[in-house]
Amino acid sequence: MARISPSYLLQFDEPAGYLDFARYGPPSHAVVDTTARLLHSSAKAGPSTVDDLMRQEVRAKAAVARLCGTDTDHVVLLPNTSQGLFQAAFNAPPGEVLVSAAEFPANTYPWARAAEAGRITLRRMRPPHGYATPEAVAAELSGDTTTVSVSAVDFRTGYRADLAALRDTVGDRLLVVDGIQGFGVADEPWQAADVLVVGGQKWLRAGWGTGFAVLSDRALERLRPVLSGWTGAHDAGLFDDEIHPPAEFAASWSISNLSPVTSGAFAAALELVEDAGVAAIESRIAERVGELEEMLRSLGAEIVSATQRRAGILAFRLPGHSAERVGAVLAADGIAATVRTDHVRLSPHASTPASAAEAVRAALAYLSRPLPGGSRFAADATDSVLSALVPAVDGLAAMLGPGNEVVLHDLSKLPDSIIAIAGEITGRTPGGPMTDLLLGLVRRGTTHDLTNYETHGPDGRPIRSSTIFLRDADGVAIGCLCVNSEVTRGPATEVRTESFPPDVDSLQRFLVDRAVAQTGIPVGLMKKKHKAAVVRELEEAGFFLIKDAVDFLAGELEVTRYTIYNYLNEIRA
Repeated sequence: MARISPSYLLQFDEPAGYLDFARYGPPSHAVVDTTARLLHSSAKAGPSTVDDLMRQEVRAKAAVARLCGTDTDHVVLLPNTSQGLFQAAFNAPPGEVLVSAAEFPANTYPWARAAEAGRITLRRMRPPHGYATPEAVAAELSGDTTTVSVSAVDFRTGYRADLAALRDTVGDRLLVVDGIQGFGVADEPWQAADVLVVGGQKWLRAGWGTGFAVLSDRALERLRPVLSGWTGAHDAGLFDDEIHPPAEFAASWSISNLSPVTSGAFAAALELVEDAGVAAIESRIAERVGELEEMLRSLGAEIVSATQRRAGILAFRLPGHSAERVGAVLAADGIAATVRTDHVRLSPHASTPASAAEAVRAALAYLSRPLPGGSRFAADATDSVLSALVPAVDGLAAMLGPGNEVVLHDLSKLPDSIIAIAGEITGRTPGGPMTDLLLGLVRRGTTHDLTNYETHGPDGRPIRSSTIFLRDADGVAIGCLCVNSEVTRGPATEVRTESFPPDVDSLQRFLVDRAVAQTGIPVGLMKKKHKAAVVRELEEAGFFLIKDAVDFLAGELEVTRYTIYNYLNEIRA
């Protein structure tokens, strides 16, 4: 097993609970320092500044070439994966292109748009597991097929494509590979791809605005650049008032100069991968994924991602608990993960410490504990801390006196989280929901105490509130104690808008009405972008932590529940 270099690990200081590298990889100190240095250089501009900065592109292309076993003539830098795939789609030879319908949208929209423009014919495969195996591709190939496009690693299941076998299956056709979920962390035969497109913001940890494409000789021969700008032309530096043909090599895909600052940052990230070695990074990630899998299985979780030919993605379900609820519990304890409709996705990196598995266990073990019985309150308190505080709610309210209300919430019962309440300030009862403010905090994982802020009760009168989060012995946020008081003297330190709905139906209605109102467009006149904006606002507000929230919203927006899921997948991608 290849060992990771300690000097590589010292480049990173993301929190131990950050397990979302398949979505975004926090950059290294080298990337941050390079960005700062190049920006500082650009601020102190002199006669050679621009030329010096532009050399960062050559540095980054050289690093890509070394990692891919090619040369810089076959490499072009890009700002993101999507631009590279759009280039591939619009430059592709006429004929049929095969793409799995379950691909990440970045690898479907370019081909769909090229088909709409009449440049290609698109056939969307529907293989049994969603991802493209050599067997599934072989069954779909026809005499009209000129191009096959696949992901190196499936974003849902973490399945790692067999690129060598796909190369043999595709034969002399073009093989396009979206490598963003595997490049730099999986030792793959990248030379099998005719077009390899990679964005740098995830596993390469280079930040947004970074990426590249590598083109094979076959691709250079058959692809005819359509989206080729002045920097992609032959003799790009010759300004003779003529339109030059595209460059002979991969540079023909260039549209304009990219930021030399991001190119330098990208070079720093790639060079770190080189120094550490892909094999060592891959081995470390596999170790962490194995630890997480073992821990999840010990809690009774169902692993829904690939267990063979997998990369760094581990997706799971916890029986009896929705993905939204599991994600909320993880976020409340500072663990970053991606929450999908029916599963939660974890994706560690080489810098993830071994303690991450125990941190996830501590958060999820709370959900797995059996509930004690025999409570006289609306719901059973699920932790000894909460159980001990339940009888204290009445006593605390009596001590504070009239004009005060004390509320105890159990975060495992979202959104019907009130397990005890004393006082009449907001008119709620045990079994009622938390406020919109608290629901949004829990959804975003910002479970920090709020003290002495001013809001308004259901009848409009000003009240002063404080919310203290309660944690178990492992430090996991399990509930919160809230005190609401009539404002009689002295200003509060902060004013917040908060709603105190009497039941979950009222909370749902309030959140949806507020999100719709913020668009300024009646539902009947909304276009897709307006409805997507409503879903985005409700996602931030924690609306989807509520049971059957998707069905409720689908009815309100006059769309199908699958449309809501599509919006959510795009937002969470």
